[in-house]
Amino acid sequence: MSIVSTLLLLAAAALIAWVGSLQRRKNTPPGPRPLPLIGNLLDFSFQRLWLRATAWADQYGDVVYLNLFGRGVLFLNTLDAAADLLEKRGPIYSDKPRMVMCAELCGCENIIAFARYGDGFRRLRRLMQSALGSGNIPSYRPLLQAETYAFLQRLIDTPENYMNHIKRFSGSQTLSIVYGYRVTTDDDPQLKRAEETLDLLGNHIASAGAGVWLVDVLPFLKYVPSWLPGAGFKRKAAAWKTVIERGADEPFQWVKNSMKAGNAAMCYCTMLMGKDAVDEKREYDIKWTANAMYIASIDTFLTTMSHFILAMVKYPAAMRKAQAEIDALTGGRRLPSPDDRAALPYVEAVLRECLRWTAPVPLGLPHRLMEDDVYQGRTIPEGTLIFANIWRMTHDPAVFVDPEAFIPERYLEAVDDAIAKKRDPWSYVFGFGRRKCPGSHLADASLWLVMACMLATLDFEKATDASGATIEPQQEYNNATFRIPEQFPCKISPRSEHAMQLVQEAAVAA
Repeated sequence: MSIVSTLLLLAAAALIAWVGSLQRRKNTPPGPRPLPLIGNLLDFSFQRLWLRATAWADQYGDVVYLNLFGRGVLFLNTLDAAADLLEKRGPIYSDKPRMVMCAELCGCENIIAFARYGDGFRRLRRLMQSALGSGNIPSYRPLLQAETYAFLQRLIDTPENYMNHIKRFSGSQTLSIVYGYRVTTDDDPQLKRAEETLDLLGNHIASAGAGVWLVDVLPFLKYVPSWLPGAGFKRKAAAWKTVIERGADEPFQWVKNSMKAGNAAMCYCTMLMGKDAVDEKREYDIKWTANAMYIASIDTFLTTMSHFILAMVKYPAAMRKAQAEIDALTGGRRLPSPDDRAALPYVEAVLRECLRWTAPVPLGLPHRLMEDDVYQGRTIPEGTLIFANIWRMTHDPAVFVDPEAFIPERYLEAVDDAIAKKRDPWSYVFGFGRRKCPGSHLADASLWLVMACMLATLDFEKATDASGATIEPQQEYNNATFRIPEQFPCKISPRSEHAMQLVQEAAVAA
């Protein structure tokens, strides 16, 4: 196919999509006015899109509609709107768009986050819920504690490398929980492979703006020859697919080999594989749900923990208040444990505020509307991509006074049930309805434990330069999907010699 022919086909497809969009645009929710053919393409900012979406929310309201080459894109900017559509009308809002680049070309169609809604998705979700439901979380406690104590020891030994320690912790903890694999060095091959996969998903495959590529809008481009000028995405996808599939195959094969040798540790995979042989389909499902777990959790954990340190550095009064609560309970004689959680309401508030302040995946992952719908008197066309603007929900000044500030006390105020739900970020930062992250209970337990132990044993302060002047931490972000800050200067030190001893003893015992 010649370049001219390809361009003509592109123009014809765009024209057809635009003409169709004119019909569907009638009575759609408010939003920026689209241009012919390309729609609102020029309105999008594919870096930190959540900020642009929040600006649209300020201008157009709770529900904002745009289109890209005729495909609808809807932003839900309040918890009420997201709950109304993604939860109460979940059966028609739980599909995923046809993600040609990510799913079909890069090989992510078996990862539950990208799976289309149907029997296959429901089967994968039931499998994950059977091992990750709230009732199963105590089974993972020894793994969580062992990784937490080892992380604390590394943080005490070389605090200046805190971001690398968080990366290793998030990766090694996930590999331990999912595969029973213990990471022992920073250059562990399984850890490096996980980081490579995450970099691809967060900064390459999804970097075109929440995972939307031109081939997703114009699927016929999937069939253009990879040698054609402008078809570089095909060559990239072929290389990326190899990385994605290797990331699923190799650690799972390691688990199978360990089970055959009789030395496999308790983990997600062994819990589901059991002692009896499983059929090929179930094994395939376990392999890909395991891969989905470790892809989904590492960056979310890294984002939240790096913001936790940032919050403790910038808001020392909150840190000291949480430390005092822990000290009053433990007497400084032991590390806090999951059994202490109910007795530490301020630490709980710190965790909730950290989730809100961070908003790890600020636009979530897109849903797809499966049939025409009407909301608030406005038509939403079938096939519209739906984004929950979690950033807006967690920074809505009507719900959170001074939303840019870190204020754990807001969760200790007496409010009615409706306000309490809107203020509880746990109910929406992990997604909505049938697409809510099935690992949210495990993530919650892990984050609480590591934050409580860090507060019990460490102090966080602003760094100073050679002249003694305070260095204010700056927040810089270079990830297109997750709000992972670049490393900022700070001072992390043990609270006391006794705190160091507690960590050392716990790390050795684990």
